[in-house]
Amino acid sequence: MKKFLSKTAGALAGMLGFLLVSGICGVLVASFLVPAAALAGTTVSRSISYFNSLPTELAVDPPAQTTRMVTSDGKPIAIFYTENRVRVPLRQMSPFIKDAVIAIEDSRFYEHSGVDTQGVLRALTSNLTRGERQGASTLTQQYVTNVVNESKISAGREEQVILSGQKNIGDKLREMRLAMALEQRYTKDQILEGYLNIVFFNRSAYGIEAAARHFYSVPASKLTLPQAALLAGLVNSPSFYDPVTNPENSLARRNQVLQAMLEQGKITRKQYVAAKATGVALKLRPSNQGCAAATMAPYFCDYVSHLILNNPAFGPDTEAREQKLYRGGLTITTTLDSRLQAAAQAQVDATAGDNPGRWGASVISVQPGTGKILSMAQNTVFLPQKGKFDTQLNFNVDSQDPNGNDLNGAGGFQPGSTMKPFTFAQWLNEGKKITQVVDASKREYPLGFKWRSSCGKVLGAYSTKQRKAGLEAADDLQNASAGYYRKMPVNYGLYNSINTATFASAAQLDFCGIQKMVDAVGIHSGLDGSRVNMHQLGNILGGTAVAPLQMANAFATFAADGQYCAPMAILRVADLAGKPLPGQKPSCKDAVDREVARGVNAVLQDVLKVGSGIYIKPKIKSGMPIAAKTGTNNSNGASWVVGYTTGLATASFFGDALEGQKRPGRNLTINGKFYDRVDGYMIAGPQWSQYMNKVAGLYPAEAFPKPAASMIKKVPAPRPSVRHRNKAR
Repeated sequence: MKKFLSKTAGALAGMLGFLLVSGICGVLVASFLVPAAALAGTTVSRSISYFNSLPTELAVDPPAQTTRMVTSDGKPIAIFYTENRVRVPLRQMSPFIKDAVIAIEDSRFYEHSGVDTQGVLRALTSNLTRGERQGASTLTQQYVTNVVNESKISAGREEQVILSGQKNIGDKLREMRLAMALEQRYTKDQILEGYLNIVFFNRSAYGIEAAARHFYSVPASKLTLPQAALLAGLVNSPSFYDPVTNPENSLARRNQVLQAMLEQGKITRKQYVAAKATGVALKLRPSNQGCAAATMAPYFCDYVSHLILNNPAFGPDTEAREQKLYRGGLTITTTLDSRLQAAAQAQVDATAGDNPGRWGASVISVQPGTGKILSMAQNTVFLPQKGKFDTQLNFNVDSQDPNGNDLNGAGGFQPGSTMKPFTFAQWLNEGKKITQVVDASKREYPLGFKWRSSCGKVLGAYSTKQRKAGLEAADDLQNASAGYYRKMPVNYGLYNSINTATFASAAQLDFCGIQKMVDAVGIHSGLDGSRVNMHQLGNILGGTAVAPLQMANAFATFAADGQYCAPMAILRVADLAGKPLPGQKPSCKDAVDREVARGVNAVLQDVLKVGSGIYIKPKIKSGMPIAAKTGTNNSNGASWVVGYTTGLATASFFGDALEGQKRPGRNLTINGKFYDRVDGYMIAGPQWSQYMNKVAGLYPAEAFPKPAASMIKKVPAPRPSVRHRNKAR
């Protein structure tokens, strides 16, 4: 009796369920085919009225897309995404994937109007009467669910996402209503295209293009029949049918898809047999995102991403900018030249070689006249690797931008004697001669020495109104060789990097003019972006840390006949539709008098011919003029060469990059060679010349224009001296 009652109850429940489903399907059909006004006053009209009252608005915004960062010559640098997705039009998808997904997910896709009433009736009847779990959502309904959930995720409301197994009857009715409205606004092919671009295949692959590349390393257009069938089968349960973790389940599902395609006449028996005989045959290509997984220039990538995240043009706050970068499908075209970047990276890696002491090496190039950053490399890896020198700090850039926003830079290094050309530039700016003699024998400038300063109390400890003021003491200035404490032409003192000659010239100058010169070429503290206080005497010889980018760009100003261009890393940014977004534009100004720049160029060419860089011996393309300056700080923990042609300016650094030059660069072995001390020309110099030998010809240069004859004063030639290694090079 109990068994009989149980069967009877089950049958009644099944009948009631059948009637309920029939009623729902009737309402769906009536609401679509018959105007509600024609059924007024009936029971059905009330049902239709309720159904029609459900919202039909569905904003089909583009789902999250993968952002690409590329070089100026179109080579990939990195991708950014929260969902790895690359949108492609339907015509760029293999016909097999379109047929496969329709065959297994919605065979009547081109026949129904968004809701398949036959499918709903069949599925719910089976579920209620047989206890099975059959789905009845059409591709259009699935597309609706994906769009709604994607919009919630984009708005940061992930907790509101409703999965298929969590839907109640109200959710299903709303989904049906939206699907029917969608079908009235879009063509079937538009809906299918949208579905295949949004559907989830794998946590590393959203949409068919990303899935094809992830699992088979091919674009969606090249998918074969068995590949397309396997991916179409994934949609139902990406985890259960994952071909990597569950290959047997995946193959069984693929064969089910092939069977459906055969039964529906989408493939021939021969195609079916051949496809079923193949294995999973994956060719995985993991899509690691972000700068840590960059194919080149991870530190440049990191710098560019910080520029985007710090720029209000990409959103009102950091969260909005992150959404734009990681979900916006941007194409960020940078200034990087892949040819120069490859050469720079190879060179810094070769320079440091086996480096148990974790000494830093970096190279950065800027194009004079534009400010474009063409290469940015350092001898580290972005993420920890066994046996590798790793850091995420960028040796080449400031630690923060002028607004205090993080740039993830190391904060610069003491530039040493590479600061001397700016004092010399002011020397020429005040009308003094290139070859004018200064007294380099003077080694002490006591407290109260009458340095000149015309701008009042702005930066240093000097009088507000007096033109002559006591800044500080400079006691016992030293040169590396005793033979240089004597009178000499100021240009001779510069290209031989004589400390006492630089101070002797500064003693005749207005320090406010030196300050303006340094400011004009963009030199500032790499730590906080503040001005380098040139009224602090130590900064005449490079006592404040400056980033290699700023040094390269400052020397590029001389190369460009005195025109300063702010550094730029981004050529253009386009959104998913190709609409241009704010990038960077060249921002140039006349910063240094043309004749002054030409005078500096004339002297710095002699650095490599007869001066402190004579041992560097660059072998750049025959006839290409080149100028440079060596530099080393007092502890030898930071050594430099900054050099340039009219087409390319490069800063080369070697030293203690992470400890603020606290470690002296002495008694160390690099690449099997022992150095009792490291000067600019020893390691940074060859690094610079070997790199420039390879790439300078890619940016053709002209001869530096000669300075006016009036800038040169005839003086007796200085007596020859033993080659020196100056203490502040």
